[in-house]
Amino acid sequence: MAAAGIFAAAAFVLCTWLPILQNADSYLSDLLYQRLADTGDEIILVQIDEAAIDLLGPYSGWDRNVIATAVEILNEDPETAPAVIGLDILYTGASDPDADAHLAEACANGNVVAASAAEFGSAVENGSLNPFAVLQYEEPYDQLKQSADTGHINAMLDGDGILRHALFEFVVPDGRNIRSMPWRIAEKYAEYRANAGTEILSLGEPPADSRGFWYLPYAGRPGAFSVPVSLADIFTGTFPEDFFAGRIVLIGPYTVGLQDSYFTAADHAEAMYGIEVQANQIRAILNGNYKKELHGGPQKLLLFLLLLPSFFCFYTMRFRRSTLIWAALSAGWILLCLFMYRSGYVLHLIWIPLFVTILYISCVAYNYLRAAAERRRIENTFSRYVDPEIISDLMKEDSESLGLGGRLMRVAVLFVDIRGFTSMSELLSPEEVVEILNRYLTLTSECIFRNHGTLDKFVGDCTMAFWGAPIPQEDYCMKAVRCAFDMVEGSRALSQELLERFGRTVSFGIGVNVGDAVIGNIGSPKRMDYTAIGDTVNTASRLESNAPAGTIYISRAVADELKGRIRCTSLGDTIKLKGKKDGFEVLKLEEIL
Repeated sequence: MAAAGIFAAAAFVLCTWLPILQNADSYLSDLLYQRLADTGDEIILVQIDEAAIDLLGPYSGWDRNVIATAVEILNEDPETAPAVIGLDILYTGASDPDADAHLAEACANGNVVAASAAEFGSAVENGSLNPFAVLQYEEPYDQLKQSADTGHINAMLDGDGILRHALFEFVVPDGRNIRSMPWRIAEKYAEYRANAGTEILSLGEPPADSRGFWYLPYAGRPGAFSVPVSLADIFTGTFPEDFFAGRIVLIGPYTVGLQDSYFTAADHAEAMYGIEVQANQIRAILNGNYKKELHGGPQKLLLFLLLLPSFFCFYTMRFRRSTLIWAALSAGWILLCLFMYRSGYVLHLIWIPLFVTILYISCVAYNYLRAAAERRRIENTFSRYVDPEIISDLMKEDSESLGLGGRLMRVAVLFVDIRGFTSMSELLSPEEVVEILNRYLTLTSECIFRNHGTLDKFVGDCTMAFWGAPIPQEDYCMKAVRCAFDMVEGSRALSQELLERFGRTVSFGIGVNVGDAVIGNIGSPKRMDYTAIGDTVNTASRLESNAPAGTIYISRAVADELKGRIRCTSLGDTIKLKGKKDGFEVLKLEEIL
């Protein structure tokens, strides 16, 4: 069992590398972790949307004068100018000289951050393959680069197509370190607030991994940031002059046709536009709302260390206790994940609940099948000679007792035999003898089962039964005595019927004793019988063999056990039982009181 537990735990740990599990873990983690917060009112999104296209014409026909004019309008009055303007639009290479100069001049106010972007791929660097090398870097044309700050706008999806991480920085081939536009905007905003004397913002760098990515806790879903502002509103003066004062303004595409949208961890169903992603990054940086993803190695080790004892618990414990342990582990892990997330750490959400659940279901199913097989084995072993109620109780006991061997138990033993059967069988045909014998054995069996006894065996025309085993019974001695009376009573009706049909009658001699006996499967592994052996059994047999027709003989042990509940007549030691010393008292049972 130990080897099975180790194998199962190790196999589940290996499954954590499966892409389908990683995607499922990411999806469910998004549902649990991405609890959206207040987006604040510092960030305004100026959307290049359908209204702007309707006013200014097709986007493909815009030159750089359009955005230059918009920036000039926003910065026209220093008292109402934004703190920072972020242009989520790539302006690389030269175009119309006048338009290029116009945009560069408009951005010379010092509060503009222009966009750059890199292309990544595999390349050999320093003699080894780098799968995340910068193959090409596109930055603003020279004039714009000199008048505005620069930050990259690269958005890179996870393997499941969801934007879950932000790229903080990367190094270009010439050795420069390029940080993201949201970071550069946050830096400029902090400078603005410090210079204005309103608030000093202390920015901490996000906990990026070796490639520069950091986990992004979204503050808002698509459409959550501020009121909708179209670029057309800038040109038409829809908003008050001081609406943008001291705020962060992001200008970028906000329509499906411009193909700048992503499915994000905040909402898998509705795409989020690029400027909304930038806004979420800025919000997280300003709030210092960073989450560090803990390495998978320690969590895999923890998974193994939890699964191993869980296997033994689920395999060995009863269903109710196993269920409690399963529920505690699963719910406890989810609560721990939530607590750790609020403390700034991201754990793999489903590893432990999923694999503990699979292990729990597997062990429960295995134990159920094993119990069903054991039940069939018990039923096959006992159904022919044990009352069904005893079989039901036996299911609750230790089934190991059904193996070869026995145990000492206190039991009541009954023997019953037909008087005169041998002489009667000589006068009847074999068919008639068999029919009479079967009727007799049916009667004794029914009486035994009715009184919840165990039918041990038939030996010719003799029947043996006992009470108090295979499981302890209350009032087992009285059950044996009642069975003896039922047999005597039943023999009268059977005798009348046999007299009418065959001209012959039957009557029983019965012996009952109580005491210790060895109970169990006696024999060999290939052929065994569940029986009782010992002096208590032998004495009951001797009592039966000496009992006249229609008489029940009992021992003093039975009389003492049922004192005050039966009436009996002592025969003293006038009847000599084979194998018993002189002085053994035999009693004749008269009635049950």
